[in-house]
Amino acid sequence: MPNDATSSGRDADLLAECHARSIDLLKRNLTPAGILAATPSARSNKRGYSAIFGRDAAVCALGMAVSGDAVLERAAVTGLRTLAEHQAPNGQIPKFVDASNQEADFWYLGCIDSTLWWLIALHALDARGLPRGLKRRYAKQIRLAIQWLQAQEHQRFFLLQQNEASDWADIMPRSGFVLYTNALWYEVKRLYQLPNATQTRASFNGLFHPFSAGIAEYRRARLLNEYVLRSSRNGDLYLSFVNFSFYGDEGDAFGNVLAVLYGLADEAFAQRILRALRKYRVHEPYPLQSVVRPIRRRSALWRPFMARHRQNSPWQYHNGGIWPMIGGFWVAALAAHGREREARSSLLQLARACALNRWGFNEWLHGKRFTPRGMRGQSWNAAAFLFAHHALRAQGRLYG
Repeated sequence: MPNDATSSGRDADLLAECHARSIDLLKRNLTPAGILAATPSARSNKRGYSAIFGRDAAVCALGMAVSGDAVLERAAVTGLRTLAEHQAPNGQIPKFVDASNQEADFWYLGCIDSTLWWLIALHALDARGLPRGLKRRYAKQIRLAIQWLQAQEHQRFFLLQQNEASDWADIMPRSGFVLYTNALWYEVKRLYQLPNATQTRASFNGLFHPFSAGIAEYRRARLLNEYVLRSSRNGDLYLSFVNFSFYGDEGDAFGNVLAVLYGLADEAFAQRILRALRKYRVHEPYPLQSVVRPIRRRSALWRPFMARHRQNSPWQYHNGGIWPMIGGFWVAALAAHGREREARSSLLQLARACALNRWGFNEWLHGKRFTPRGMRGQSWNAAAFLFAHHALRAQGRLYG
């Protein structure tokens, strides 16, 4: 059996190789318009991955900014510029921009999170001076983007409202008040010092985790809570969404991780969430499984569109697939809450996930078979590894 020194050396070698390959992949996927979602190929072109996606470009910017590579650091802002150039008159940032046709796409029912991620990434680059004065340069676009988001905000809960299939989980039934989206919204409010952030945090905890909250004072909130408390089985995690008379208790791993990472949960509940996700083993063998309990066809939450491309069956894609990109944020959340040993272990598993399929950096893995699925050469997997690697060394510090 290998001794501890040998094992430690192999682990260090794996992390170093994944770091180098992540940088190489991102450089390979760079274009004058920004970072592509995936390495160009006949398949990726056909599926539209050869475009500048709002959320992908933003997550990539977070990783590129801390990569230690001068080329990637300079190029981190390029995709954000392209997205800003195609900002809608009302302030919305597009879901993606087809750079070859200079055409922006805003998705079927609108894409709400591209605007949120764009603002978060812009702040991160500005904090590191990549380049200096970035937020000042884009002050008008920032103002419009925030104005558009505020138009989606409920004026008593101060949470964003959205249609289903309108965020990163674009073949899922989450709608109304969505956990993932509002974790990002709170972070935007914190970074840009927007009004009502305290109310947003209170409503976030009152609606998405009513189990430990007091009786809601606002009668609309009491009604929403009543439906949840009557039948939910998910008291150790935030709900994935809350609508008028239905909600999601499938256990959205990404939304819960972001809530922990961005400080929406107090320390005691943050630790409880991290323990619960470990108990559900969503980090094994690779981080991170997208949901704890996939939505099945017999569920009231199942929608016919989830069978589109035969993609969102249980344990696949957003419905229980394993996403290395989410794994990067999982590592950062562990590090931010003092779980360095667990964070390092998950970072190693993240590197192993990226290495599958001959360093394929595949978009996602099957949640039960652990086989690589989706597009090869996914940019945000490489960026999330770089982001996680930095967060571990910086004890969870995200920007600056």
